[in-house]
Amino acid sequence: MRHRLRLENIKRTFEDGGMQRTILDNLNLQVSEGELVAVMGPSGSGKSTFLSIAGALLEPTSGDVLLDGESISGKNKKELTDIRLRQLGFIFQSANLIPYLKVEDQLVLVAKLGGMNKSTAVRRARELLNKLGLTPRLNAYPDKLSGGERQRVAIARALMNDPAVLLADEPTASLDASRGTDVVRMLAGEAKERGKSAVMVTHDERILSLCDRVLYLEDGRLVEKQLALR
Repeated sequence: MRHRLRLENIKRTFEDGGMQRTILDNLNLQVSEGELVAVMGPSGSGKSTFLSIAGALLEPTSGDVLLDGESISGKNKKELTDIRLRQLGFIFQSANLIPYLKVEDQLVLVAKLGGMNKSTAVRRARELLNKLGLTPRLNAYPDKLSGGERQRVAIARALMNDPAVLLADEPTASLDASRGTDVVRMLAGEAKERGKSAVMVTHDERILSLCDRVLYLEDGRLVEKQLALR
């Protein structure tokens, strides 16, 4: 089974008051296709830095990120933008939907930015929205959606360009237990069905049983721990 996402010996440092501070210290991670991995850790442990590096938003001080076996090191800004559009799907805590666009248009915009023609984009958007139970909300604006519906739209949008990797940052933080569970179950299901690698940064222990692995960020490295509930 291939690893669609690999982080190899990732180190990230920055200068703080004349001192060199290490946030990530030779961090390694491999995520197989179809796998959903949860990453936990206290505030300030480097989770946001880790996710930004995995998502080609931040360059590591050293080490390498590989997507489908290809290194993203040395890519220019345009190439990195293209990678984020085509190979990475992002899901955030607040869903980050554009307030003046209807649900279908949220997805079509992302596809058009990725180079997909409009008719193909519309067809794919409707297929995804139907699969996620959102066809009745096709023409709704974000302010008319529930929290769970907004996150489902965010998942559909993240899948529009058929990315290799899904990255979710606290996707259940603003949802109740039932809706949070539904969102993570959908995320896990899409990863498995479509053969994607998925990584979710979370503090939400309620949904850990839905993940294939749970890793803790400690001293700049990822450590796997067995859960009593599993």
